Amino acid sequence: MNSLANKSLVSINDFTQEEIERLLDTASLFESNPPGKILDNKVVAALFFEPSTRTRLSFESAVKRLGGKIIGFAEAGSSSVSKGESLKDTILTVSNYSDLIVMRHSIEGSARYASEVSPVPVINAGDGANQHPTQTMLDLYSIRKTQGTLDGLNIFMVGDLKYGRTVHSLLMALSNYNTTFNFVSPSELRMPDEYKLILEKRGIKYYEHDDFTDIISRADIVYMTRVQKERFSDPLEYEKVKNIYVLHNETLENTKENLRILHPLPRVNEIDRDVDDNPKAYYFEQALNGVFVRQAIIASILDVI
Repeated sequence: MNSLANKSLVSINDFTQEEIERLLDTASLFESNPPGKILDNKVVAALFFEPSTRTRLSFESAVKRLGGKIIGFAEAGSSSVSKGESLKDTILTVSNYSDLIVMRHSIEGSARYASEVSPVPVINAGDGANQHPTQTMLDLYSIRKTQGTLDGLNIFMVGDLKYGRTVHSLLMALSNYNTTFNFVSPSELRMPDEYKLILEKRGIKYYEHDDFTDIISRADIVYMTRVQKERFSDPLEYEKVKNIYVLHNETLENTKENLRILHPLPRVNEIDRDVDDNPKAYYFEQALNGVFVRQAIIASILDVI
């Protein structure tokens, strides 16, 4: 029985650990044995109220490779929202034309609201600084693929830990395993207390640092993040922290052989181009993994596997 059939994915917590691992197995199967046109006669609506390149194109690629059709818009200005249409009306209207809605929105909680009013399943492709569960799934897939496990790893999260929805979702998922977290950020961008409280309740170790150059040798995964200008209301605050961490190739000299560098992309200056040719750089392969993972999620929710 497929427990994910017709189920929305708004938060990584919507899926059990068993369901997550089953999706990772399905993604691995799809990567090694492409399943063909299993989404024939299915229509997916991609509603991107907030700009996106990688996530939107990854979803489009996943749907089209499986033989499905995709409709929607890439920015709110090209939709009836620009005329004052409410989110509820947009969701109810678009649900008439599609079997599944993928939505990115700038307001936290918007995806949950959409899932509550929509008669078809909703996948959250990012809501403000809150959650980005499909990014988390591809991150988990990348970690398991490169490390052989999700258990007992030392995970470094670097950069914008306050507004970074990708690190929030990944933390929630990895807190189900025996993970050690190292949070590296300026004081202005520290991991919010609500997430640290979750780790404390689950008995998961975490440490906070201002720098990582002297301790990176302990890391199995370094998850770099962009300082997001669009999340700052004060431009001066952004200017203070925008280039605070930059990973260089020489920084990786004494690190573990199994270390892999991840990044949800796009990057700005936080990973120097001289890292790209290092075998420990994995962020472009990570982006490719998103296609297989999103294929697995969509196929499971639409119950075609």
